[in-house]
Amino acid sequence: MVTDDARLTDDGACQVESWVRFNRSSTELWALPACNPLGNLEITLGGAFADTGNFHKAEDVFQLKTLLRPLETNGWGVGLTAGFARHIGAGIEDDGNRQRYVNLPISRSFLDDRVVLHLNVGAADPVGPRGRRGTWGLGSEIDLDGGNNLLIVETFHPDVGAPFYQLGLRHWIVPGRVQTDITYGDRFGAGPDRQAFTLGLRLISPPFFK
Repeated sequence: MVTDDARLTDDGACQVESWVRFNRSSTELWALPACNPLGNLEITLGGAFADTGNFHKAEDVFQLKTLLRPLETNGWGVGLTAGFARHIGAGIEDDGNRQRYVNLPISRSFLDDRVVLHLNVGAADPVGPRGRRGTWGLGSEIDLDGGNNLLIVETFHPDVGAPFYQLGLRHWIVPGRVQTDITYGDRFGAGPDRQAFTLGLRLISPPFFK
């Protein structure tokens, strides 16, 4: 999901969220390793490569995340993220495509975690002429069968123009350790040019910083 949640990687553990994004005219390979060595500070450093006819580094991402209120079953939680992202393009660094951002993810659990809703409110501060802008996201995770399969639905607005939407399925191959997902997304009113499919893999380690 693009919409963030009020959760962290397990205390003392690391995870890798990776996915392949199939766009109409390109393919992106993403990997975002994250660790939580201190219990309430998740550190993410990763990015993407893209194939648009030539294979090149496409994105750099660095992010810090903490919880102001942990999410509880049938309760709510609040997090805070701050980070830096850089869109490199076809192998050429462009200062106008660098941005700092902050985000406040708020999550609410219903029906013993069978439904969890997420609201994001934030701001991005690009370097260049576009100027500071607000960002938002609204997403949901719906448990389909007691925990192994989840339906995800979201809409989000990371930039100017119309919002995006995405829906998909998550499946735990090994509960709490290995998860796969598949999604379809588009931009409202954009037509087929902004359609995208993703195939993802998430790996979570046992705690080893403790």
